Amino acid sequence: MVTASALLFTALMTIAVGFQIALALGAPWGERANGGRWHGTLPKPMRVAAVVQGCVLSSLIAVVLSHAGLINWAVPAWAIWSVVGIMALSSIMNIATPSAKERRLWAPIVTLSCISAAIVGFLV
Repeated sequence: MVTASALLFTALMTIAVGFQIALALGAPWGERANGGRWHGTLPKPMRVAAVVQGCVLSSLIAVVLSHAGLINWAVPAWAIWSVVGIMALSSIMNIATPSAKERRLWAPIVTLSCISAAIVGFLV
């Protein structure tokens, strides 16, 4: 169960990282991010922020995989709960977003990611 949950988290967050990279490269998906504030391609500062967010999400993947024992990366035991907290806040934000497109896309993905990270945290 731990391995499956960690791999599910990884798969879902890999989609999110790919999305952030696409936004950074100019994909016209602004309505599906940041509350739908921008239509089409994000402005340059937000494209830079998408790169940062992709890096943060990649770090969360590493924490979950490490905690599950699937990679050897030295992280403190409490780090998994930071991931769960971040994902819980992200779930709330994606459920509450004014952008219907963002909500339909990200609320299920982020909520499943939060649940899978919590499973890893509770079972390890």
